[in-house]
Amino acid sequence: MGGPGRCLLVTGPPAVGKTTLIARVFEMLKASNPNLKIKGFYTREVRQGSQRGGFEVVTLDGRTSPLASTSVSSSESLRWPTVGRYKVDIASFESLALPELQVEKDTDLFIIDEVGKMELFSSSFFPAVLKVLESNTPVLASIPIPKSGRDIPGGTVARLRNHPGANIFTLNPSNRDGATDQVHALLLNMLEQQH
Repeated sequence: MGGPGRCLLVTGPPAVGKTTLIARVFEMLKASNPNLKIKGFYTREVRQGSQRGGFEVVTLDGRTSPLASTSVSSSESLRWPTVGRYKVDIASFESLALPELQVEKDTDLFIIDEVGKMELFSSSFFPAVLKVLESNTPVLASIPIPKSGRDIPGGTVARLRNHPGANIFTLNPSNRDGATDQVHALLLNMLEQQH
């Protein structure tokens, strides 16, 4: 597997700000190093009024695709897996996210938000994440916090957490603002070592 310290994992309870931190760090990197080639995606809530109606995948260049929804009722969606009240649109997720995880020689950094239950319904997703890790390209990713001490079944999140190059940041409401600067500094350090 990749060299030590090539993978930064952000974890913490739902709605603590993992995606916000990742989006901020991405914007900071783009502002300070506009020539960096950063690939990947993040997952964003879709709101319907005051309710959360689902999630969408957003590429770093702004393209979007549905990931999960409470209001889908097509004949296809009857076969889709569910997480809580959300139906997960695997085909839509894969069509946007998987091309973003193709390893290319000139990629400086991968951002993967998140390696979670919905995304892992895609059988192609975790092998793509492993290829990214093996490429030795720095990775900034978010993973769910273990529920009652246990990771998502299947061992995928545990494999990331136990990866020899992984640094894990556990966010909470009191440290999340400072963590953005810490993660940004660590990534800059990794990127400098690469060149």
